[in-house]
Amino acid sequence: MAMRLVDYPEDIALHASSARMKPIVLLDLKAQYASIREEITTEIARICDDQTFVLGEPVARLEREIAAYCNARHGVGCASGSDAILLALRALGVGPGDEVLTVPYSFFATAGYIVHAGARPVFVDIESGTFNMNPALIEEALDRHPLVKVIMPVHLFGQCADMDPILEIACRRGLAVVEDAAQAIGAEYKGRRAGSMGAVNCFSFYPGKNLGAFGDAGMLTLNDDTLDANLRALRLHGGFTKYVHEWVGWNSRLDALQAGILSVKLKYLDKWTTARQRNADLYRLLIPAEKAVTPSIADYSTRHVHNQFVIRSDRRDALKEHLTANGVGTEIYYPIPLHLQKCFDYLGYKPGDFPESERAARETLALPVHTELRTDEMERVASLIAQFSSNYSRMDDSIL
Repeated sequence: MAMRLVDYPEDIALHASSARMKPIVLLDLKAQYASIREEITTEIARICDDQTFVLGEPVARLEREIAAYCNARHGVGCASGSDAILLALRALGVGPGDEVLTVPYSFFATAGYIVHAGARPVFVDIESGTFNMNPALIEEALDRHPLVKVIMPVHLFGQCADMDPILEIACRRGLAVVEDAAQAIGAEYKGRRAGSMGAVNCFSFYPGKNLGAFGDAGMLTLNDDTLDANLRALRLHGGFTKYVHEWVGWNSRLDALQAGILSVKLKYLDKWTTARQRNADLYRLLIPAEKAVTPSIADYSTRHVHNQFVIRSDRRDALKEHLTANGVGTEIYYPIPLHLQKCFDYLGYKPGDFPESERAARETLALPVHTELRTDEMERVASLIAQFSSNYSRMDDSIL
């Protein structure tokens, strides 16, 4: 079954049409493509003329470009961000009997591919302000789970986790760190780029990301030469030489067409990031604190790339309905935290175990923040949020 992004939902378009308003989409990939269409089609034609579709020069070029962009020694392309997690864990020797410490407030692949690696996910709660791993809770979790081999923080919504204490704890306890940086390409922690701090680090180029392919694609960044060689073997059925296999690996090669497209788009990434930052700053000015809680930027976050702009509201579902009815695209990331997913019942977690993750799942709502968003559109979004808040305030007063 074909998957459709949430960029152009029919329900939003329908409501907007009935209200005689142009919809404000969550992500406008069509407008982005229109601005670089000629460069993209030229690159695709070049690869088609060469007829080199598996690995080859386009992939090697992108690997060098992404490694340099992230201030890492190596880049290893793979088929998806999910595969990047699997390959990273297996290259670090994670398997049956091991545990991996991560957060329950993230996309499913974070924990799902820990399981695919043969290991057991162990969760630690998030900070309320950043939505990222709370370093103050790590030591206690590790004391209760001595089989943890890897700590995997998630740089959620475009902001790095607090990496110094995470790295210090990992070093002291002899553990590896894997950055799940799927949403954070270009983000910085105290001037250090996402993807440069862990032993192996994982990126997704799913179309909805700040740097998005025309399908699934992923990348690993790292600084260790031996791990680099092992990852290249693991993504190619586990062998360094054709028809000779040291391990049972995977077929997880980055498609050359996707690599070519990403190389074109990478040239514009900093410009697009600046636009997202500008839009996020404007939202913070337009949305009063009493109307909704806008996302915070930690002191250590020297570059937040705003893959999403996620607000909090204790009436989140009703607010979402109000915005949808008025032609504004929104998305809930993520309505069910990982520890409460049915498939993870066997882990033994229960409601209340990770209160900040559960509260985020109840209260958060992503607003449009994409590069092509206009000032008047953000003003309209902010006005609708204020209208919603005022209506509910009057309702509360009438009840009293």
